Amino acid sequence: MIVSLIKQIPEMRNYRMIAPINKGLSSDKKYLIYMANSNDKLLLRTFNPEQFEVKKCEYFILEQMLVLGVVCPKPIAIGQTEKVGYMIVTYIEGNDGENEILTVSKEEQFSIGYRAGVELRKMHQLAAPEHISSWYTRKVAKHNRYVEAYLSCGVKVKNDEKIIGFIDANLHLMKQRPNVFQHDDFHLSNLIFHDKQFAGVIDFERHDWGDPIHEFLKIGIFSRGISTKFSTGQIKGYFNGAEPDEEFWRLYSLYLAMCVFSSVVWTLNTFPEDIDNALDKIYLFLDDHDYFSQWKPKWYT
Repeated sequence: MIVSLIKQIPEMRNYRMIAPINKGLSSDKKYLIYMANSNDKLLLRTFNPEQFEVKKCEYFILEQMLVLGVVCPKPIAIGQTEKVGYMIVTYIEGNDGENEILTVSKEEQFSIGYRAGVELRKMHQLAAPEHISSWYTRKVAKHNRYVEAYLSCGVKVKNDEKIIGFIDANLHLMKQRPNVFQHDDFHLSNLIFHDKQFAGVIDFERHDWGDPIHEFLKIGIFSRGISTKFSTGQIKGYFNGAEPDEEFWRLYSLYLAMCVFSSVVWTLNTFPEDIDNALDKIYLFLDDHDYFSQWKPKWYT
């Protein structure tokens, strides 16, 4: 089937080899395409035609990232047949950052994180379309749904009343926050390293719009548990070497606190067998902040 599809795509006809990629949580099927007469490699993603309009938005985002100079896959083509939709982008050579970060020195971990922060800052130059409602409105509504689902899910996080109280006291901080592009899954697994260097950011399919500081909660949940040097570097790079202000840490803490309840509900709905691991991550960042009695995490130096 895939060979038949490729023969229908003008940009793909001059190929010499196809290799399936069996990695990631996406429902898309992915293939690495080796092109003939060159060393070029392209990434082909196929999907249900019903997703075509959503995928067109993702393709548009990649085009905008290219304009902003973000190091990410370059969009080549998008289309559909009667049976399948497809998107073609350039392939970034390298390996998953989560597997690579601990193979380099702590200084290199910081430097790679710094570069990742610089790239993230570029992404946030893209303003949300006018029809997107305010970040505060959307985030509060989503949070309330998650808390309601959490309270009836049967899993209890220790001192959850204290966390809910902290959130309620700080929700006002989200009012008037910028409404910009969010990658919304910016962490080591979606960064590519090559020859001990940052090579690019991938997987834009979960993108959203809202407060740019919300992106950093992935540090507290994922990256911090792997490399605090990378995590510190990402923050410093984002702020061009300067220290983030109090507003940053207050919002960072607020979003992490809100993530306690969304993480529990999402894990139970998606990967219930992974709930213990999810709770371990939650208790780690709760300890980082002493249940949010302090905004700046203990690991940040």
